Order: sequence, then structure tokens, then C-alpha cells
Amino acid sequence: MTDRQAQTVRLADYRPPNYLIDHVDLTFELAARGTRVESSLTVRRNGSHDESLWLDGDELTLESIELDGKPLAAEQVEERDNGLSISGLPDRCTLTMVCRVDPVDNTKLDGLYQSSGNFCTQCEPEGFRRITFFPDRPDVLSRYRVTLIADKASCPVLLSNGNPVESRDLEDGRHLAVWDDPHPKPSYLFALVAGDLKSIHDQFTTASGRTIDLGIYVEPHNIDRCDHAMRSLIKSMAWDEETYGREYDLDVFNIVAVDDFNMGAMENKGLNIFNSKFILARSETATDHDYEGIESVVAHEYFHNWSGNRVTCRDWFQLSLKEGFTVFRDQEFSADMGSRAVKRIEEVNLLRQVQFPEDAGPQAHPVQPKEYEQINNFYTATVYNKGAEVVRMWHNLLGWETFRRGTDRYFERFDGQAVTIEDFIDTMAEQADFDTAQFRRWYDRAGTPIVHVKKRIEGNDLVVDFRQEIPAVAGQEDDAPFLIPLGIAAFDRDGKPVSLSGPDRNGEPQTTLVLSKTEESRRFTLPAGAGLPVLSLNRGFTAPVKVEHDYDATDLALLAGSDTDEFNRWDAYQRLVLLTLVERIHQAEEQGDWPESGLPEGLSAAFGRLLHSAVSTQGGADPRFVAECLTLPSENYIAEQFHQDVPVDAIHRARVELREQLANEWSQTLVLAFEKLAVDGEYRFDGVDVGRRALRAQVLGYLNALDHPAWRRLAVEQLEEADNMTERFNALTALSLRASDERDQALEAFAEEWKDDPLVMDKWLALRARMVEPDDAETLAALEAHPAFSIRNPNRVRALVGTFSRGNPVAFHASTGSGYRWVADKIIEIDGFNPQIAARMATVFSRWRRYDGGRADRMRGELERMLDRRDCSTDLAEIAGKALK
Repeated sequence: MTDRQAQTVRLADYRPPNYLIDHVDLTFELAARGTRVESSLTVRRNGSHDESLWLDGDELTLESIELDGKPLAAEQVEERDNGLSISGLPDRCTLTMVCRVDPVDNTKLDGLYQSSGNFCTQCEPEGFRRITFFPDRPDVLSRYRVTLIADKASCPVLLSNGNPVESRDLEDGRHLAVWDDPHPKPSYLFALVAGDLKSIHDQFTTASGRTIDLGIYVEPHNIDRCDHAMRSLIKSMAWDEETYGREYDLDVFNIVAVDDFNMGAMENKGLNIFNSKFILARSETATDHDYEGIESVVAHEYFHNWSGNRVTCRDWFQLSLKEGFTVFRDQEFSADMGSRAVKRIEEVNLLRQVQFPEDAGPQAHPVQPKEYEQINNFYTATVYNKGAEVVRMWHNLLGWETFRRGTDRYFERFDGQAVTIEDFIDTMAEQADFDTAQFRRWYDRAGTPIVHVKKRIEGNDLVVDFRQEIPAVAGQEDDAPFLIPLGIAAFDRDGKPVSLSGPDRNGEPQTTLVLSKTEESRRFTLPAGAGLPVLSLNRGFTAPVKVEHDYDATDLALLAGSDTDEFNRWDAYQRLVLLTLVERIHQAEEQGDWPESGLPEGLSAAFGRLLHSAVSTQGGADPRFVAECLTLPSENYIAEQFHQDVPVDAIHRARVELREQLANEWSQTLVLAFEKLAVDGEYRFDGVDVGRRALRAQVLGYLNALDHPAWRRLAVEQLEEADNMTERFNALTALSLRASDERDQALEAFAEEWKDDPLVMDKWLALRARMVEPDDAETLAALEAHPAFSIRNPNRVRALVGTFSRGNPVAFHASTGSGYRWVADKIIEIDGFNPQIAARMATVFSRWRRYDGGRADRMRGELERMLDRRDCSTDLAEIAGKALK
């Protein structure tokens, strides 16, 4: 076992800080090694006590410390491995410290480090303690003034939070810049960037008439890839004013893109630092998916200016206060910028494929965790995405106008403060007319509720029975019910809507029910002569629950063609596909051999209707929506339908076979659709063209699922003739589905053409990782040795190791255990220099108990190997330890 045991931090143990820091004056003399950091802290006792001041510190060299301009007495300072304890302080004082750090050696990418020779910082959640000694907790809010000094030739750009107030040259070839942030902020929002960067600039005029200077800074060779990010920023600023009434509050807003970054981006006040992946784009190198990701992430980080910065977290147990709320805000922004239905489908897909499994396994935790060992391990889909769904339920239950009134009150009441989830709940509860105490369970209880729904006819009434099932996870076994807003509609056997009315709603049609009991029935009056209708449940995914209802293939085919809610049309089609796949797999298990199965008529007809609807000349369906419908459920999501002994190989075979059957049945229509969906003219990132390219990619993929030279030729021609990365990479992906000479030649030529572009090569690495066959150690070794891969760069690791472990289940779960061993080897190596990335990679092993005995034993063995090392990090130890309990 690791000899470095982490201390469990508990919400119940929270205590306010003994001292507050009103002002921080920082001076950096930047150097790759031996950066000198001088900090002057204006300290104020918080309340009446005689406690010492605790300053966190990690891998710092302390050179001096003074109290009010005089050296601090030695007996007043106790230096420990993780910080300083200072006793005997007056009620108010100034502490001045000088320490040294080595950015070039900071492989954890946490604190002050170098990326491609440029200095940058990452302080959330606890990186500031790796820069200087400080009470590094989010409830200590301070005003910062920062002076940066560096060699002007190598670091012509010097940036920090706030507004620039001074810049000048020094006599020794260095220069300095001073930045002042008038808004109090926690240390996790501190940032600096210094280096040889180029920039583009624009301006935004606020609703009150103020002009904001905008800048995006990147390495010189990337300067032609920033325009889309700038447009996204301007759209975000306008949307937040129009939608939430939130105006930006500084004179400047800067973004910097760096190649080495553990996360996607960081919302530091006035100086957002991004992973290059979420800033750089031009049509020759970035796909439509990249463009959408940039727009979304830029918006997310900008929206944090209010939901996270101006109103921040009291402690890290409140993480979803800023992240869940801001994810909801960026989701709504993206829905307004594009297709609302498609955006909702993408959100729910992420929940079902990532958050639901997390919520059902050993890493399960509530939206508001009650304890942790390493806060880095709680930047999870539960905190972010389930947290956003909880905010969405507030929105759905209150209605937009009341919800907006609540957010206005929240921002006004808590501006400039560090607050709690309870503060948000209390503010929203003031607007509510429902049981908010029961609703509070969404924050406190881990696990995904299951709503069992049955229907019956009694006289002229439709009776719908609801029963909640609350799974026992994460040591929580209570089954008290959740308050669940559940969208509902009904359709007759001709696909026409049936009016659902009842006396409890004054005879008006009911569209959203609020389930507030463990078990209840709802009675609806049906029109005269109506039969038992088909129910459309959880329309628009009004609640993050699993709905269990006895749908048959006929019901699902009807909803896929007739439901007036686009999300539920998609969901019905996906359920129809899942029904087919799961039935085939069960048949194979029962028979001991693979069944000879024809293509189900209902599924085939639904596929054809969707395809025809997108290419119809009579105002056809949105191609992007159709593309989402025709995307087969992933192997990982199919695996979620099996609670024990997941049939990895059978899932893969069933999915491949069904894709081939659909392609063979509809090949001529697919070819026609491929021709009709061609996009003419120069690349445009707009809804129409993005949708056509998305559906054309699906069509080409189906065709290339078949072993036919004509369809491979279509892909090769698109790859060679397209003038944008979206269509080129779509063609390469289609070719990758089957072994062929064309595939191998295309992959080699693509890698040669783009070998000097890391972000494009990440796509290539990820594609190759998905293609690796089980037990193919030679290919894995070749990919690991490829010049495009670096185990030190988080993006490269996510592309190769992350995609192999999560995007290629049949190889990762190879029965010999070779996939487990290779991924575990990489995790152990990464843990030696970047524990955050190692811990996140290790979560793929968490649900080992769901697999057959041989696989389960091998996965468990790899977890034990990760953990049983003296130098196992506390980050990785927490993840592996929970998985093994």
C-alpha cells in the first residue's frame, strides 16, 4: 500500500477561516528555475480567538518572512511539509514572504509551470499553494495586485487577472507589468501567463455602453486559428446580458491557449486559460465537433464570471454550485445557437454513458459530496452534468420567468461572497410552490432513481401507476422518494396525440407531472372511444431518471415516427435498436450459438422513414437530428443493459451485424442520401451545413460497414477532394470500419500529412486506438512509440490511452487481460508525474464486478497492482481503493 495516506475531509467539519486576507500584493521574477515570488498579505483576524494562522504550501522553498516589515521571530513560525503555522499575530498585520519555485520541473501542471516554454498557472482547486504560502481555500476572498517581471525577449507578453495599470522596461533587458483586480476573489481564481505569444483583439460594448477590450493569446504559429473562439466569446457576452442580465465587470477580458493542460479550461477572473483544443480552429484542421466544443467551452468559462467568480464557493463541497449551474447555462446557450433537440440528445447521451454508470458504481457520490480524500477526484460527471440536470429541474418546475427572478435575486444577494448550495436552494425556494425539502434529495443522495410505469383502463379513464425505485449505492440505502418532474403525453395507434386531462388540472391537458410520493397513480380522462394509448414518458428528459415501461417494438416504432417531442422520437428509436440488440444477445446466450436473425421489420421501416425524411424535397427533417437517431448506441451503453457478466464480445458482434444489415437493406437509399447531402461552396459553420455533413458522415459509415469497393471509393474520393477537416476525417473514420488496402493507405497518408499538427494527430491517435484488435500488443507498442504520442501531454494521453480504454471495449476487455495490463502500465507511469490524469484514467476499472469471473479477476488484479506501490499517489489511491472496497 502507499505510504502516503490522504486525510479525509468532511463537510460536517467545516469551520470558517481563522484569518482573512483582505489584499494580496504579488511580485514574480520569472525564471524556469528559481522563480522568485514575493507576497505581501494584509491579514485580519476573523472573530475573537488565539489560534495560529495556517498557510498552505507545497514544494516551496521559503527564503524569508516578515511581520509588519520586521523579520518574524523563529518561535512564531512552524514549517511543516504542507505549509506554515504562524502564531502570535496581532488582529491586523502585513506578512511579507519570499519563496522560490521551479516551473520547468512542475510536471503535475498544477500551480506555476511551463508549457512550450511559456509560463502559466493552474490553481483550481489547490494549486495556489504551489506558488506561495497562503490560506488556499475558496472562502478567503482577497483583492490582488500583481507585478510580473521577466526577460522581455523571451517573455514579451505578461498577463494576470484584472486590469493592466502599468508596464515599463527595466535596464537589464527585463520588463514588468502590473495588473490590479478590484474584485475580491479566492486564490483558486488567480492566474498569470508570460511568454512569447501572439494575439488577436476585438471589442465588446456592454448594455450600459462600456467598451471591453478582448484578447486571445496563442503561440505564434497558431495565430490564424483564433477567430472562431473570438466570435464565440462575443456571442457569449451578448447572450449572458440578454438572457440573465449579467454584464461584464472589468475593462479587459483575455484568453490564453496552452498545449499542456490537465482540464479543458479555467475561468480565472478576467484571464481564462484554455487547453489549446478548445480555442484553436480553422476549417482545414478542425471538425464541426471541434467548432461546437470551442463555442460551448468558451461560453462556459465566460459564464463563470458570475456563476463562480462574483458568487463563489464557500468550500469544495459546494463545487456543483458553480459547475452545475454554469453547465446548465452553457447548455442553454448552445441550444439557442443551434438545434435545441440535438443539444438535449447530446447532453442525455453523456449522462447515460458516463454519469449513470458513475452513479451506479464504487465512485458514486451525491451532487454535493459529504467527504473526500482528494478534491481533484470530484471533478466528475455527477458534479457537473447531474448537477446541471438538477438546475434544469428547478427551471422546469418554476418556469423561465420565475427561475430568472430567482437567479437575479441569487446574484444580487450574494455578489462578492463565498456561499453554499443551501444558499442557492433557499433563494430558489422563495419562488417555489412545491416541496423544496423533498427536492433537496437530488443534492444529497447518490444513485439514479428508476421510475416504473404501468398503464391500464378503468371505464373511460386511463390509470397510470408510478413507482420509484431508489438504488442503494455509496453506502446510502434509504429509499425515501425524490420529487420528479416527469413529462408525459399519449398517442393512439394511428400516431395521433391523445388529450390527457383530469380533474386535478381543471380538465386541461397534462404535460408534466410532479411525482412526490414513493408510489402513486394518476387518473386521466380519455376521449370517448379511445383505446389504450402509447405513453411518451420523460419528454425532453425532464428528470435524470431511468424510466422502466413495458414498451414493445410496435410501440417504439410508433413513437419513433409520430412523437411530437423530438427528444422522445430519438429515444424511442434508440430503445428500438437496443431491444433488437439485447434480444439477439440473450438468444445467443440461451442457444449457446449465434442466432440467424433477420432485420426486424419495424426497425427497418423506422430507419427508412428517418433516412427519407432528411432528404425529402418537401421540407424534410433536420439532418442533424436524423444523424443522431441513426447513430447506433455505443457498445458501452449497450453494456449498461446487462447488470452482471457483461457479454463484451457478443455486444460487439451484435452491433456490427445490425449495422451491416441496415446498410445492406437500405444501401440504394443511403447512396441517394449521400449524393443529396453534399455541401457546396466554402466551409461554413452553420446549422444547415453542419447537419448535412453530420448525416452524410453517418450514411458513409453505414455504406462502409459493407465490404464493397464502390463504397470505399466514395470514402477515398471524399478524403482526397474535401477542403475541410470535417469531411476528410469523416471519410477516414468510415474507411476505418473494415480492414482494406484503402484504409491502410489512407491512415498512413493522413499521418504523414498532419504529423506536425498535434491536435489533428490527436484525432488520428484516437481513431487508431478504436481500431486496435484484442491482444494486438504490436500495434499498441507502435502507437505508443509514434512521434505523435507523448505520455507527458494530457491531450495525447486522452487520445490514445483514454480512447483505447473507453472507446474500444472489445480490445480493452480482451479475455486474456492484455488490454487491462497495457492501460494499467500507462496509469502507473503517469502517476509518477501527473497524479490527476492517472486517477481519472483509472476510473475505467471501477466497475470490474460487472464482468465475468476471468475478466473481473484480472481487472481487480490491475487495481491492486496500482495501489500496492509505495509511491502510489493519494489521487490514484483514492480511486483504486474505492473500486476495491
